[in-house]
Amino acid sequence: MALEKIAMTQRAMVEEQQERIGNQKWTQYLAAFIATIGGFIAGTALAWTAPAGPMMENNQYPFIISSESLAWIGACMPLGAMLGCPVTAGLVDKLGRKNMMLMLCIPTLIGWAMIIWAESVAWICAGRLLTGFASGSLSVIVPLYTSEIAENEIRGTLGTYFQLQVTAGILFTYIVGSYFNIFSLTLICAIIPIVYVALMILIPESPNFHLMKGNVEKARLSLRYFRGPYGTVDQELSIMQDSLAKTERERVPIMEAFQTTPAKRGLFIGLGVMLLQQFSGCNAVIFYATYIFKESGSAMEPNMSTIIVGVMSVIATYISTLIVDRLGRKILLLGSIIVMGICTLLIGGFFFLKANEYNVSSIGFIPLVSMCAFIVLFSLGFGPIPWMLIGEIFPAQIKGTACSIACMANWFFAFIVTKFFSSLVSAIHIYNTFWLFTFFSVLGTFFVICIVPETKGKSMDEIQEMLGGGNDLTPPTHANVSIDTKGKY
Repeated sequence: MALEKIAMTQRAMVEEQQERIGNQKWTQYLAAFIATIGGFIAGTALAWTAPAGPMMENNQYPFIISSESLAWIGACMPLGAMLGCPVTAGLVDKLGRKNMMLMLCIPTLIGWAMIIWAESVAWICAGRLLTGFASGSLSVIVPLYTSEIAENEIRGTLGTYFQLQVTAGILFTYIVGSYFNIFSLTLICAIIPIVYVALMILIPESPNFHLMKGNVEKARLSLRYFRGPYGTVDQELSIMQDSLAKTERERVPIMEAFQTTPAKRGLFIGLGVMLLQQFSGCNAVIFYATYIFKESGSAMEPNMSTIIVGVMSVIATYISTLIVDRLGRKILLLGSIIVMGICTLLIGGFFFLKANEYNVSSIGFIPLVSMCAFIVLFSLGFGPIPWMLIGEIFPAQIKGTACSIACMANWFFAFIVTKFFSSLVSAIHIYNTFWLFTFFSVLGTFFVICIVPETKGKSMDEIQEMLGGGNDLTPPTHANVSIDTKGKY
């Protein structure tokens, strides 16, 4: 009986300590929320053309902006983002995560200033390139920072904050754009990076970065902030140091690391999901949402339609954060791409009937319903999961470079879609353009079924085994590493 009481007392003490440690997680949630405001900034830059496009057509600038110029203005943002990814990959380990996030506010502010006081289309395009450059860079750095500050049990949740902030930034831009002119809209967007700088100063640098620089004491202080007074900081620091030392021991030339079977298959899957994310039509919907509803002849105000789409996107992305570890990645991707294909098929059909002078007044709700369904399913599956997936499928040796390649490819595909969407509409009509998106959704369905692995609940070692790590031939000079790490590269 006495032993039983002692055991109960010890259990109560352990539970109390765990509760204290759990209560300290608020610093991780707070830091992740602040850091992912970078995603909010990217969302405002991404969605700016949706409300600003009609304003530019209505001559709110003191110079003429043609439809071709409007297409370039939309496309310059993802083009700038594509350029930002490799630059960031080369600097983030030298300058630090926090420092890079702070420094990226400079090109963002310069870019918005050029758009506000633009004297020609070239000024607007240059401003969009700069805001895009910062957005692309943030899409690499922010998820890296949140993954490094988070404990294992909440890493997935914090990892979805970036996409959630992006969708919130898009919704914010839709709402502000429906009430203000282009000058006020852009000025408000420019204020957000200033707020970001003020908040970022309050949180510490990633402990991993301090360890990479050999500054153990700063790493300890940083980790103490995130884990609180009851966290096992020294033990976790020791694990981090061992992990960094192991990575250094196993380091091989980057081209050699890319020759392994898991690396090749991982890169193929990563680039595939990024291509399908863009060529299913997501950015065409975001960039040209107001135009699509205007053309549909819907009785609802176009700006209100786009706000509804934005609200649905934020809600669905939040739901995705709750269910992705329960249902799995593959089922959400599959359900997402199938419904997205059906939606673009219906939208194409609506515009086909309208182009052939059928009376579509009774089915004017189709664009709104289809857009909402498209955005909801995109936000549940093909919106957040590709970003999560690329963090899981790449071997440790190439993760940084491979993630940068995947991000750069994503923004390149976004550039292609946004730049040539208007040209495609002019050349083959809007209905054929949406049916082309449907075709890519059909391809995506087979890609997800046949190629994409289910990574839910699997360790990094198990994922590498699924991708062919067990069958890979490791060079003789690294045989000892292969044995020690059980297939890790």
